[in-house]
Amino acid sequence: MIGVYLVDDHEVVRRGLRDLLEAEGDIVVVGESASARASARRIPAAHPDVMILDVRLADGNGISVCRDVRSVDPTIQALILTSFEDDEAFLGAVMAGAKGYLLKQVRGASLVRSVRAVAAGENLLDPAVTLRIRERMRQEPSRPAALDPLTVQELRVFDLIAAGHTNREMGEHLGLAEKTVRNYVSRILDKLGLTSRTQAAILATRLTQDRHR
Repeated sequence: MIGVYLVDDHEVVRRGLRDLLEAEGDIVVVGESASARASARRIPAAHPDVMILDVRLADGNGISVCRDVRSVDPTIQALILTSFEDDEAFLGAVMAGAKGYLLKQVRGASLVRSVRAVAAGENLLDPAVTLRIRERMRQEPSRPAALDPLTVQELRVFDLIAAGHTNREMGEHLGLAEKTVRNYVSRILDKLGLTSRTQAAILATRLTQDRHR
């Protein structure tokens, strides 16, 4: 039997997945949860063969759950199942150790095949797509000299701060835990000699105006 753990913040989605998978006879759902915090704690204890993770959760995201769980037990394989096609989330899934990244529009039979394949140790991520995204992410965006101290990822966070996003929204967009986002924000403010997000937003506005002069 293949043990599966479901992580999605919609009960109807979890119930539908459970019915679909357990109808196969060789798959059993060993647990489910709706939040990132509960999932990171419960999944290692349930020790499934495969965890199916939604990217966007009420208190975090499935990519951080994937990373946290696999750091505890790397034998648990991960399959990301999401409504959103997002290159950064895809790369985050790759870096977190997921073996598959599927959109929720996938047919039931394809999802079942993917669960079996991932449980058997197969990697379903397209190597060509993974390489393309890695290369795109490596390309350093042009930036004002004032932002030179920032890394590529910190620059992305800075841009999201400037757009008025909350830590939670930035985490969802970048596939990061909210705590990780807070750490990025602190480092950015420190590197730029700022004391608040408001100052960061003002700086971003000034730099934008300077570029258009």
